[in-house]
Amino acid sequence: MAQSPHAIVVGGGIGGLTAAAALHRRGLRVTVLERAPSLAPVGAAISLAPNALRALDVLGVGDRVRDLAAWQGDGGLRTPRGRWLSRTSADAVAARFGGPLVLLHRATLVDTLAALLPPDAVRTGTPAGLADPGGTRRPARVTTPDGELEADLVVAAEGIHSAVRRTLFPDHPGPVYTGFTTWRIVIPLPGVAFASHETWGRGSLWGSHPLKDGRVYAYAAATAPAGERAPDERAELLRRYGDWHHPVPDILAATRPEDVLRHDVHHLAEPLPAFHRGRVALVGDAAHAMPPSLGQGGNQAVEDAVVLAHHCADLPAYTAARLPRTTAVTRQALRTARLSMAAHPVAVAVRDTAVAALSAFGPGLFLRGFDGIADWRPPRSPYAAVQADVDTHSADQQ
Repeated sequence: MAQSPHAIVVGGGIGGLTAAAALHRRGLRVTVLERAPSLAPVGAAISLAPNALRALDVLGVGDRVRDLAAWQGDGGLRTPRGRWLSRTSADAVAARFGGPLVLLHRATLVDTLAALLPPDAVRTGTPAGLADPGGTRRPARVTTPDGELEADLVVAAEGIHSAVRRTLFPDHPGPVYTGFTTWRIVIPLPGVAFASHETWGRGSLWGSHPLKDGRVYAYAAATAPAGERAPDERAELLRRYGDWHHPVPDILAATRPEDVLRHDVHHLAEPLPAFHRGRVALVGDAAHAMPPSLGQGGNQAVEDAVVLAHHCADLPAYTAARLPRTTAVTRQALRTARLSMAAHPVAVAVRDTAVAALSAFGPGLFLRGFDGIADWRPPRSPYAAVQADVDTHSADQQ
């Protein structure tokens, strides 16, 4: 009996593991090559909207993720002094988009996805490069320290600085600095109760959200020169946000310097001409890195993975399904980022007044900004078996 087509996934993050799980479920042999020594992700949380949860339903783990996560929505948007600009509820989110918005640690999601793969599918500590994207009559080739591997399909999921993307599209300008930096914290905070919130200031913001396991996920963002760093990032957060409303001071008081992660935000300002070339497909930040202002970066990667599995024998169809959508989401994320990071006092006053006025009409009007995003549904796909031979049906392979 002929061997199943072989897919190599470069990158073992959320997008890569979701793609590997979806392709494995489709019937392909899967190998995941992860550069890091383990799959343990950088310590932060991820928000999953109904669109991503429906994609995970395709893999049979949507309900498990819902059970492991904290349901979000009871909270809203505030000013640094604590005034509520808008309020939302978990019920309103679920009613509008057909499901909840949830929050869980990235490590929990990674473990859940990795458990869907055969034990020998993931190779950590294995950097990989693309030697040949392949063509109609030849496989793709990937280089590793142990030699070359051939594949019927290569999935590039190595993030915003994807080397595979640069190989496929050397003339693309690549990521640009979005104009602000971010900090992230996950810590225990016993005895401190609060409602989930995001707070918009002048050229800065802060978010605080409880996790289901009792810890708190907090993040901050501020306009800053690219590459700027503080000797003590916890002290920098205290300087910038120490006088903001409860529970921000409590979170900072419980935070150690080593608990703080800081990263500048970059995005792909110019869309790629395609999300595939030869036998190679791009997913997640490698394809369409966007600011975190909509919380959709990881969600769109999960969508990519399930749609790619659906179209794994027809990569042009994958590009056609994903490129317009992710371009639109990226542009909306950029608009939201500019709004949330406004710094001029007049612009901030106009923004806050407009948000409060919209909120007066109820959460439905405020949630309208996620229409067409959170209500997305995955394509129907018969994952029980491979429906077409990837080796003979991949198109546009040169």
